[in-house]
Amino acid sequence: MEIPQYVSLGAGVQSSAMALMAAAGEISPMPRAAIFADTQAEPDSVYRWLDWLANELPFQVHRVTKGSLADAATTMRTSKQGKLYSTTDIPFFTSGPDGERGMISHRSCTADYKIKPIMKLVRQLADIKRGQKTVGVVQWIGISIDEFRRMKPCREAWAESRWPLIEKRMNRQSCLEWMEKKGYPEPPRSACVFCPFHSPREWRRLQTEEPGEFAKAVQFERDVQAAKDASDNMQHVPYLHRSCVPLDKIDFRSDIERGQKTLWDDECSGMCGS
Repeated sequence: MEIPQYVSLGAGVQSSAMALMAAAGEISPMPRAAIFADTQAEPDSVYRWLDWLANELPFQVHRVTKGSLADAATTMRTSKQGKLYSTTDIPFFTSGPDGERGMISHRSCTADYKIKPIMKLVRQLADIKRGQKTVGVVQWIGISIDEFRRMKPCREAWAESRWPLIEKRMNRQSCLEWMEKKGYPEPPRSACVFCPFHSPREWRRLQTEEPGEFAKAVQFERDVQAAKDASDNMQHVPYLHRSCVPLDKIDFRSDIERGQKTLWDDECSGMCGS
């Protein structure tokens, strides 16, 4: 019996090309379904693209969500001792009382809002039994050869990861070229609008091409800072940019000219942005 295949769909360039290549019979076997995990923080262009893509694929596209990542980062909670606090799964850059800069080391946004919701549904769709140790699912991950550092084996004994674009020796550009050759439009960049791992070029692109989405990121940063300021556990001010300067005060062109690089390849867990 053939092991069922499922696509982890980030709705960006690579995973979209991978899904469409499967639909065209260029990657086999045909997946049972694709699954998109929604943090409720993607730009509108991604949701529009996902609607279009779902109509192009011969297999179902499921959407799952744990909830709003933005709401989770700004919700005030009360400890047993009666103190107000806020928590975050997002790796903000931080500025301390003496001006020292750092970065929140705890980061679980990808695991909690992407990987776990997808794996929960995969388990249901494939009828994986409790305690199962044999592989019952093959999960496609849209990592291309230029991002091979993001490849990580699945932690579940019942699932096996597969990277079809790596198998085909395709990079991001070759995915775009394949889609252009087939007459498909170019997919948007898939990532939360407020992701601290954005490169200067991506921040600048949001600012100029999707100003409404950039405004959401600016407001989110302010909301998180306000939540922290109102809490009893305020020690460091969170920012979305490594300079610890508010987003709307940054000249991203200077970062680009200096060749400032993204943290994406080193830090992303291989599920976002593909």
